[in-house]
Amino acid sequence: MRYLRLMAAAAVAAAAIWNSSDGTAQDRPWGADYIPNLTVTTQHGKPVKFYDDLVKDKIVIMSFIYTSCTDICPLTTARMAQLEEKLGDMVGREVFILSMTVDPERDTPERLKEYAERFHAGPGWSFVTGKPEDIRAINYKFGERSKLLNEHRNEIVLGNDATGEWQKDSVFGDIDRLAMTVRSLDPKWRDQIRPPDQNPARNTGMAMGSQPGQALFKKMCAPCHTIGVGNRVGPDLRGVTDRRDKLWLESFIQNPATLRAKHDPVALALAAAFPAVRMPALGVAQGDAADLVSYLTTETARLEQDKGPAMPEHHDHQHRH
Repeated sequence: MRYLRLMAAAAVAAAAIWNSSDGTAQDRPWGADYIPNLTVTTQHGKPVKFYDDLVKDKIVIMSFIYTSCTDICPLTTARMAQLEEKLGDMVGREVFILSMTVDPERDTPERLKEYAERFHAGPGWSFVTGKPEDIRAINYKFGERSKLLNEHRNEIVLGNDATGEWQKDSVFGDIDRLAMTVRSLDPKWRDQIRPPDQNPARNTGMAMGSQPGQALFKKMCAPCHTIGVGNRVGPDLRGVTDRRDKLWLESFIQNPATLRAKHDPVALALAAAFPAVRMPALGVAQGDAADLVSYLTTETARLEQDKGPAMPEHHDHQHRH
C-alpha cells in the first residue's frame, strides 16, 4: 500500500539536502530571487505575500495536500499535527508550518479552514490557496510538479530562509527525529543543550518494546489515535476492545472501506464522527491486525490498573482539547 511504501522510503528521504534541477545549491541560498512573492490566501481568508509574509527570515515546514483526498493527505496532515505538538511553543515563534494545496480550484479558504480545524491546527500553521497559476508556480519551485492530484509529492520541505538551509524529508519516519531536524535548523537552538520534553500529553506514541503490535501501532496508528490521552483526528482507542468484537476490529483494521461499503453501522458512525480522515486500507495482514488488537487490550488493561476507570464510550464522538 502507499502508506507502507512511504514508510520504507522515509529513511532514504530523511534529512536529504535539497538539490533541484533549477540549479539551486547549498552554497546559494534560496530567497526573494528564487521563491515567488505572489499573493496567496490563508485559511482565514487573509491575502498575504507568499515570500515576504510566510517565508522570509523564517524556519518553515511545508507539506502539499488537498482537502478532498481521503488517503495520504489526511495521514500526512495528522503526522504534521504530531510534529506541531512535538515542537511545542516553537511553532508560531521560530517555526512556521505551511500546508500548500495542490487543488486550488476547489480548495477555498473556507474549505481549508474547516480542514485545519479538524486537525486542531494552531496559529503558527497556515493552509495556503490562491489563484491556480500562482499556487502552481510556488509549488513548482519547491518540487511539486505532478499533473495528477493523486500523484502529488508526499515529501515535506524544511527550510531556514535566513540561513539558506533547505532540505526534503518525510513525516512517515520517526517524529522525534524529525522534530530534532527541524529544531536543528535554528542556529540558536544548535548552540544550546535542551532537556527532552516530558509532557505526557504530547507523548502520543508509546516507548518501543517487544510486545507484538506495539511498533506497528506507533508507526501506523499513532498519527490519528492515542490510547488514553484523548481523541486526535480519530477516536481514542482506550477500551475499544471492550466495546467492539475482536473479529470486527481485525476486519476493520485490515479493510475499513469494505465495512463502509457494506453499510456497517459502526463503520459509518465512525466516518461521520471523524470526517477529517476516513481510515484507509493500509495493507495490514490478518496476523498484524490480531497483534494490534492484542496490544490495545493489554495497553487498556495497564491504563485501567494505573489510572482508574476507562473512558466512557461516548468520548468516541468528541474531539480532543
